[in-house]
Amino acid sequence: MPEFVITSVDSHVGLIKFNRPERHNAVNDLMGEEIREAVRWAIESDEVRCILITGEGKSFCAGRDTTVLGHRARDESDFHFVRRAQEGRLSLLDCPKPVITAINGYAIGGGCETALAADIRVAAEDAIFSLPEINYGLLPDTGGTQYVAALAGPGVAKYMTMTGARVGAQQAFAWGLVDFLVKPEELQGFALQMAKDIASKPPINLAMAKQLVDNIYGAAVRDGVRHELIAQSAIFKTEDYAEARAAIREKRKPVFRGK
Repeated sequence: MPEFVITSVDSHVGLIKFNRPERHNAVNDLMGEEIREAVRWAIESDEVRCILITGEGKSFCAGRDTTVLGHRARDESDFHFVRRAQEGRLSLLDCPKPVITAINGYAIGGGCETALAADIRVAAEDAIFSLPEINYGLLPDTGGTQYVAALAGPGVAKYMTMTGARVGAQQAFAWGLVDFLVKPEELQGFALQMAKDIASKPPINLAMAKQLVDNIYGAAVRDGVRHELIAQSAIFKTEDYAEARAAIREKRKPVFRGK
């Protein structure tokens, strides 16, 4: 039975809830597989007409569990590991069903990318967004640069990617990364009611509406994600990445060569 992801259906809304609250829903290998399986279930289920993704506990998702950063459970290449993760993220973009994210607490790294990959983003006022990969000698690789640029512009995308800074919900809302901002205690009810309202509409109309709007930037995002794949695969082999990993392990400030 799934351990780290809870799924259910309510009035044609397929609810996917990350369930590793003691780790702020940070994703290890098993949880990653469960997330991909849950998304496939929601996409393929005839009972589901709208998908709602959220997190159990204090956070939406803190991204990749740093205790397994760099680990490859399948003994696969960096390229294939990243590409497999990208396929899961792009499935939300390609999915004909509307996707809503209800973002509570931390949405960090891959968690931030998942939150932004939705069609509609609802955030609690205490939500925090960040793409901190640069602090680990890496860059976002499942759409972070592309979704932020599409939603908030290239300047914001470069700022978040180059600094790894944490961004509060109010600022994210002002930038356009978030569509609705609500009190923490109202988040789940607000997002679920929105999902139910959308799920009550004709499914074919929903699919066409999503496709029409995504025509603005969908192809560019998909192309950009593949560029992230190439960049990240190369970065994994650099001396600066090795230095960043060593500095974290040795609890010191990294010294980058820049070559």
